[in-house]
Amino acid sequence: MDATPAETTGLADLDAGSLLVLREIAEHGSITAAAGALGYSQPALSQQVRRAEARAGVALVERTGRGIRLTPAGRMLARHGGAVATALEAARGELAELRGLRSGRVRIMAFPSASPSLVPELMAEMAARHPGIRVSFVEAEPPEAVAAVREDRADLALTFSYPGDRSDPHRESARGLEVTTIGSDRMHVVLPARHPLAAGDAVDVAGLAGERWIAGCPRCRGHLLELCDAAGFAPRIAVETDNFVAVEELVASGLGVAVLPGLAIESAGVRAGVAVRATANGDRRTLHLVTARGGRGVPAVAVAAEALERLVAGRDGGPARAAPSRTIEGDA
Repeated sequence: MDATPAETTGLADLDAGSLLVLREIAEHGSITAAAGALGYSQPALSQQVRRAEARAGVALVERTGRGIRLTPAGRMLARHGGAVATALEAARGELAELRGLRSGRVRIMAFPSASPSLVPELMAEMAARHPGIRVSFVEAEPPEAVAAVREDRADLALTFSYPGDRSDPHRESARGLEVTTIGSDRMHVVLPARHPLAAGDAVDVAGLAGERWIAGCPRCRGHLLELCDAAGFAPRIAVETDNFVAVEELVASGLGVAVLPGLAIESAGVRAGVAVRATANGDRRTLHLVTARGGRGVPAVAVAAEALERLVAGRDGGPARAAPSRTIEGDA
């Protein structure tokens, strides 16, 4: 006589609900917080964890002082819970699509210069066209945003990369994720308005070899080094700041020159005493959307991605054609 499910133990008996519970514990850090997020009572969730442990035949949580944490087995199953959540969201999304997209959620991450420009426009469009979809946003640089998609802390990441970037987060760290190139963002030289090179429409950075430079985030700083190296010099970096408003203030005060992307300049405006010129080589950074594999099967994610593609296409002098999404091969 075959054993009933209650008489067997092992991975075959783990259900989707158990994986989702472990995922919420991993995300929120406690059973109490996970229970609140799932709408359960704390005792009910604790019982479900004990039932999952009995079925798995191994401890999934362990006590640490007054709290708990997932064991290695628990963390492994929580990662699979992310894939389960994506599949369930896709199923819910398809139902919502049949009902006219009246519900759903999308968690977005994007880099700082998109926060005051693309992101508010996206959230306003989503609120106007799809008021039933809950949209949340967290600002993050590309490596952190890609990691958040992988760890199921974000559904959609707007990221960027530079030509020749040796640490491009869309390569090794994006394995198993879908990456779509949606356009580009023109780079500009920012220099004092009284600078002799400000008289032209474009600036060859080689002409700024003797200037002090203001560098930005680690990725932007790396691109500046490569850009100057191609022009035959190493920049003398006097200031490093991620704040592009501060960059313009420093330039206006005569404390250095910089290279900024178009979205940063759009967000900050152009301060009096500052000149913004194109780079002579037409330098650009590339913009990407990153989702989990199959993530665009969730209608709420799909409409948010399409809206971002339209917003990017409407900038920088004309439409930018989105490249087909590709899955970076390898383990997810």
